[in-house]
Amino acid sequence: MTEPAGRVALVTGAAGEIGSAICRRLAAEGYHVVVTYRRSADEARALLAALPGDGHWLGQADVTDTPSLGRLALEVGDAYGRLDVLVNNAGFTRYVAHDDLHTLDDGLIDEIFRVNWRGAFSAVRAFEPLLRASGAGVVVNISSVAGTTGEGSNVAYCASKAALDAMTKSLARALAPAIRVMSVAPGLVQGAYSQRLEPAWAQAQAANTPLGRLATADDVAAAVYAVAAALSFSTGCIIPVDGGRPLGNG
Repeated sequence: MTEPAGRVALVTGAAGEIGSAICRRLAAEGYHVVVTYRRSADEARALLAALPGDGHWLGQADVTDTPSLGRLALEVGDAYGRLDVLVNNAGFTRYVAHDDLHTLDDGLIDEIFRVNWRGAFSAVRAFEPLLRASGAGVVVNISSVAGTTGEGSNVAYCASKAALDAMTKSLARALAPAIRVMSVAPGLVQGAYSQRLEPAWAQAQAANTPLGRLATADDVAAAVYAVAAALSFSTGCIIPVDGGRPLGNG
């Protein structure tokens, strides 16, 4: 494949609501998008077919499986010769009340950290050479305000996002100046997950947010694009997309 002229972005967990919105926004801005999925092949193919522009590609990998990431990196290198933007969007959680210490068992804790922290690190490790080949590579880690507030779907999820933000800072230092590394940290995002929560609780989150609503997947996508395309002298930062939720609405 002849190397395309446009910039190349890869999104892990692309078939979900947030991942799909990120892919659509980057494609609309002229990026060639690598739509990456683990198991949701049909959803990923439908997303790929619907993206504006051209030069997009479908890739399969499991972020918890380092060999599959290495294989994907080789395929992306063969197809494009470089990677300009890596969006670590793949994530996992399950609701467990924070005071329920026994339901949050070792297996669930390990799975949350395996996907949310180790998976993101493994993706950066796999794609580092292609990001360096860009000349201006950017890693965008999709974090959460839970990493700062300690309020989220469970204690381990909050801790995993705090760890992801710490990794963002560490790698920003380690990989500079060749590669910038940033976190985008949404609050509760409207969509399938928020609809499974107690409606009164979700409504209270919106009411207690200074900007008066929950985040949308498109809000997150806009922040990712801003990090990739506009914030060229920023690295190691955590960009909140939470409507000011930690401030309350008093």
